[in-house]
Amino acid sequence: MTKKIIALLLLVTTITFAQEKVLLRLKYEKGDSYTLNMKMSQNMGSVMSMDMNIAMIQDVKSASSTEYTSEMKITKVVMNMVQQGMPMSYDSTKKAEELDDTGKMMKSQMDPMLKAVITMNVNNLGKVLESKVEPNIPGISDLANQSSNVVYPEKAVAVGDTWTMSKNNKGMDFNFVYKVKSITSKTVLLDVTGKVAGVAAGDIIGTMNIDKKSGVPTESKIDMKMKLQEQDLKTTINMTMSKN
Repeated sequence: MTKKIIALLLLVTTITFAQEKVLLRLKYEKGDSYTLNMKMSQNMGSVMSMDMNIAMIQDVKSASSTEYTSEMKITKVVMNMVQQGMPMSYDSTKKAEELDDTGKMMKSQMDPMLKAVITMNVNNLGKVLESKVEPNIPGISDLANQSSNVVYPEKAVAVGDTWTMSKNNKGMDFNFVYKVKSITSKTVLLDVTGKVAGVAAGDIIGTMNIDKKSGVPTESKIDMKMKLQEQDLKTTINMTMSKN
C-alpha cells in the first residue's frame, strides 16, 4: 500500500510540473547592466568564410511595467575572414601598429562603430518599439536587431506550447517557431526551428535558455543552412547575456 501511495504522489507531482505555465516577460530594472557576447561564424565554401566575436554592454536607463529604454555600446570586435582566398583579420583591442594592412583598413571602418550608442525602446514582450544610433553608422542597427532575437507570446506557456515570430533583414524573411522544451525553478528552455525565405532560402534550428525570473534570454544557439546565389551558406550564431 505504501509503495502505491508513493507512486501516486510521484505521478501527481510529475503531472503538476508538466502543467506548469509561465508568463514570459522581460523584467528589467533601471540601472541594470548586462554584457552580451555574440559569436557568429559563416561558411560559404571557397567563396567566403568568417568568424566574428562581438561584445556589447547594455545599460537600462528607464523601466516601467511595460516598457524599457536601454543604451548599448560595442566594446570589442574580433573578426577573421577569408574571401576568395584572401585572409583578413581585425581585433579592436589591438593598436594600429599591431595590425596588418587589411587590419588597419578595417580599423578605420570599425572604430566609429565602437563609439556609437544604440538606444532601444522595447516592451516587456521583447518587441523593439524604437531604435536609434548616434552617430548614425551603417550596419550598427543590424547588430541591434540581432541582439533582439525573440518576442514573447501574450499568453502563458507550458511544456509543449509553441509560438511564432517573423522578421525581415536585408531581403531575407526569417520565420521562427519557438517550442517550450522544459521548465525548471530557474529557467525555461526553448527549441527553435524555422525557415528562411527571400534572397536566401533554408532552415533554422537551435535552442534558447531564458532566465525564468527576469525573462532575459541568457544563452542561445541558432544554426541556419541556406542557399544563396546557388551556393551553400551555413551560419551559426551563439549568444550569451550575463548581468554585470
